[in-house]
Order: sequence, then C-alpha cells, then structure tokens
Amino acid sequence: MLERLDELDRAAFLAINGAHAPWADGVMALASAMPTWFPVYALLLVVLLRRYGRAAFAWCLPVIALMVLCSDSGSVVLFKNTVQRLRPCHEPALQGLAHLVDGHCGGRFGFVSSHASNHFAIAVFVARALQGRPAWATGALLGWASFVAYSRIYLGVHYPGDVLVGGLYGAGIGWLFFRLFTVLQQRLRSA
Repeated sequence: MLERLDELDRAAFLAINGAHAPWADGVMALASAMPTWFPVYALLLVVLLRRYGRAAFAWCLPVIALMVLCSDSGSVVLFKNTVQRLRPCHEPALQGLAHLVDGHCGGRFGFVSSHASNHFAIAVFVARALQGRPAWATGALLGWASFVAYSRIYLGVHYPGDVLVGGLYGAGIGWLFFRLFTVLQQRLRSA
C-alpha cells in the first residue's frame, strides 16, 4: 500500500514539476521566499489589531509566534527527522528528471513541507480570527497558503504528499492555536 502511494506521489510530482515554464521560475521562487511573505503577514497583523484591539492583540502575537514555532519545529521533529523521506531533488532515482530552480534543493529530508505547515497554520488561525469578515478573506488566505505549497512542488523540493500532509498538519495546528487564543481572549474579557 505504501509503495503504491509512493509511486503515485512520484508520478504526481513529475507531472507538476515537469509542467514548468521559464517565466514561472522566478514567480515560484519568489512565492517561497521569506521577503515575499513579510508584507502579507504584516498586513494580516494590522487587520487583527483593528479587529480585536490592543489588549487582545497583545495576546495574539505570542500565540501566533508559539503557533509558528510549533508548526515549524513539529514538521521537522515529528515528521522529517522521523520519516526521513528524501526530497525529490535528493532522490537518486529522480536525478535529471526534477526541474530545480537556481539549483536550490534544501535539506536532505522533505516529509513534511515546513512551508506548507507554517502557511496553513497561519491561514487557518487568521481565517478563524477574522470570522468570515471580509467574506473573501478565508478563500484568499487558503489560496495564498496553497500557492506557496504548490511552489514547493514546482521548485522540485517537495512531493505533493509532502505539501498535502504538511498543509493538513499546519491547518490542525492553526485551529488548535485559535482555540487557545479564544480561551485567552475570554479570560481577558472576564478579568
């Protein structure tokens, strides 16, 4: 069963990664780069500040920081270091088949994608915090996280299964930390 899933994941990787275009290489590299995320997440912090006010926002920042720490370190400790599945760009059977942008590959192991887990954790947390206002926010947040996750396959550094499981893990972490934020916010109101 696991062998079949691995074959399907490799085939999906080759199909997605193989459908590259020179004009998209820079776009996908930019989507995976931290300087691109900073303005997006800074804007989200401003929106959360306006929505909840300074007192709740003071609790929000450490909760988000702890959430990203758990999402990021959990993706490494619980998955990458345990499963030890080679990234496609390090897989000997795929040498010469994977399209790498700028020759960048990353660490040796890729299951799960830390990019996917971190971005989905933030997307789910902020979407829940915004409570569907504005109406387009949830779709935009999940679309952004999906785009970043897709870029990891495009760049040749993750299999689709890496980003799918990473996204699910991150979404779960985001939901749990939103629950924590809700509890802290309720205690702040009752104090």
